[in-house]
Order: sequence, then structure tokens, then C-alpha cells
Amino acid sequence: MIFSGGSTTGGASEAQLMADYAKSVLGFDGTVLLEERSRTTWENVTNVIPLIEDVDRVKIVSQPAHALKARAYLRRQRPDLAKRLVPADDYRLGEWLIVKPLLALYGLWTLRGLEDDERKNSL
Repeated sequence: MIFSGGSTTGGASEAQLMADYAKSVLGFDGTVLLEERSRTTWENVTNVIPLIEDVDRVKIVSQPAHALKARAYLRRQRPDLAKRLVPADDYRLGEWLIVKPLLALYGLWTLRGLEDDERKNSL
């Protein structure tokens, strides 16, 4: 599993925080790769591409609007790898119940830079 995201505060990277959560809370015990330089979604995709060149399937897991944007960016950067995208569980009932509406609004606002056809394509 690859976790991608740099540090926003000078502390631990987002990738490290997500990996720690996956291990300690979710009990994930598989192989973990960290990409810790990214500061934007575009950079997340760019910096992970070398790590996924030889995989059979690509699953992007994130908040729904962010995952949609990352999938669109993968299609722009590497259409050949985007063909390997498989569905992911972007939302689970009750998850982030209080902040979910705010995250949804923010996510919709960040999607304004996508082309119309990229907004419609969920995979």
C-alpha cells in the first residue's frame, strides 16, 4: 500500500500519519511505501507514478471529491496507468458524520478546475 502526502506543518508527513493509522488502528500489516514530498494532489499522482508502473491494479482511496480529482489527474498524466483503476470505497456510512458536509462542499469547490468529462468519470 502506498501512502502519499508531504508535511504541511514541518512535523510528520501526511503519508506517515496515514500509514501509522492504517497499522495501529486498522491493523494493516502488509507492505507500506511512503511518498512524502507531495504538497498537492497533482504532486501526489506525479510522485506515486514511479511506484505503480508495474502494478496490475490501481485503487485510489481518499475523501470522495479528492479521489475523483486524483483519478482525473492520473488520466491526464498517464492514461495507460489510469486504465488499471479499480473501484474503491470512498465513503462508509457514518464516517466523519459531523464534518462530512463541510468536506463535501470543499471537495466540490476544488473540483472546479476539472474538465466536464473528468467530473463525470468516477473510475
